[in-house]
Amino acid sequence: MSYDLVVIGTGPGGYVCAIRAAQLGMKVAVVEKDQTFGGTCLNVGCIPSKALLHASHLFEEAGHGFEGMGIKVGKPKLDLATMQKFKDEGVDGNVKGVAFLFKKNKIDAFIGAGRVVAAGKVEVTGADGKAQMVETKSIVIATGSAVAQLKGITIDEQRVVSSTGALTLDKVPGKLLVVGAGVIGLELGSVWRRLGAQVTVVEFLDRVLPGMDNEVGRQSQRLFEKQGITFKLKAKVTGIDSSGKTLKVSVEPADGGAAESMEADVVLVAIGRVPYTKGLGLEGAGVALDNRGRIVTDAHFATNVPGIYAIGDVITGPMLAHKAEDEGVAVAELLAGQAGHVNYDVIPNVIYTFPEIASVGKSEEELKAAGVAYNAGKFPFTANGRAKVNRTTDGFVKILADAKTDRVLGVHIVGADAGTMIAEAAIAMEMAASAEDMARTCHAHPTLSEAVKEAAFAVAKRAIHM
Repeated sequence: MSYDLVVIGTGPGGYVCAIRAAQLGMKVAVVEKDQTFGGTCLNVGCIPSKALLHASHLFEEAGHGFEGMGIKVGKPKLDLATMQKFKDEGVDGNVKGVAFLFKKNKIDAFIGAGRVVAAGKVEVTGADGKAQMVETKSIVIATGSAVAQLKGITIDEQRVVSSTGALTLDKVPGKLLVVGAGVIGLELGSVWRRLGAQVTVVEFLDRVLPGMDNEVGRQSQRLFEKQGITFKLKAKVTGIDSSGKTLKVSVEPADGGAAESMEADVVLVAIGRVPYTKGLGLEGAGVALDNRGRIVTDAHFATNVPGIYAIGDVITGPMLAHKAEDEGVAVAELLAGQAGHVNYDVIPNVIYTFPEIASVGKSEEELKAAGVAYNAGKFPFTANGRAKVNRTTDGFVKILADAKTDRVLGVHIVGADAGTMIAEAAIAMEMAASAEDMARTCHAHPTLSEAVKEAAFAVAKRAIHM
């Protein structure tokens, strides 16, 4: 069996790469170690978590928001089994959608663990232990990432869980302790807090959402605290005693000091993810890795071994599904002799809590560190007409623009539907728009996105409604 391209991994990067390559006339095959396509994102990540975030938000609205709008439904009752079924149905639909697209684009699929034997050769070992060799002109490694482990802590996916186990709990924990105040910890912590858990988040650093704009982190933390989430910053989990009915979690100050014991029914370890390169045969094939275990690639996603490429979470850059997708398209186009490209300065990032948190481009701290002079325009949702009538006034839009050219360098949004509104900012930045360009673009009224227009006006200190 010989192909133009074999893609190892069918997450967002891998399946998109395969489809684009097939569109460009290549004979394509994919290799997937699991029984379903879609990788972590579709099966145990992005998609199921958004289903639970959506359902739990509606549950909370029914219990706390409806009556104030004249909707009397009584106290809602949680049927967690049905909510989990709702989530699973959404996952199933998306996974089957990928299988359909493979069939539509005449892409062959090999189910089994893929191993790069050498340039042009991929060995696939099925669950029955039988192996077959697949020959190809090019190989793209798109195996994604795995859960980062906390030293000395064993994840059993029952009481000490990763994001995978946190998506399948069969009852609401009385006390949930989340290790890590990043995207995964805050999203899944929000789900179980809405459904009735007492949630405490332990973070090693002195802030939530490390890497994001500091003002966004501070305001977001205040909103989460108002919702009932407790934060223990500059602290680390050093051990978990699971011998009793409840977990005894040892927590120490990050800078050193006496430990305290905290009780929890479930502990969610959400300290990040690491590149998944296990069993791929990279060392034997001569593929170079960096000191963080990522595959080293050039600007065209090529490794040091001719004919072998890599995209997504296994290479440098943010571990985001849409980043992997864009890289998948780019490498397929490059293999077809076209000009594939990814603009890493315009990769949006969204946290799907409520309110949502979204950003694209540079933060204020990054601009200051780089010595870039900028102007900032900020507009609160408390001054937005649609937000007022929708009772979604938490948050703000902040636009950062070059002080000399007015070119938009970064946009940060905390607010309802921020994940949708950030797309406007990404398009503006991709087109090298100025803040004035965004301000002079007519926005429909009444919409939340008018806050983006007003923030753009505010860069020049001329917001209308503030």
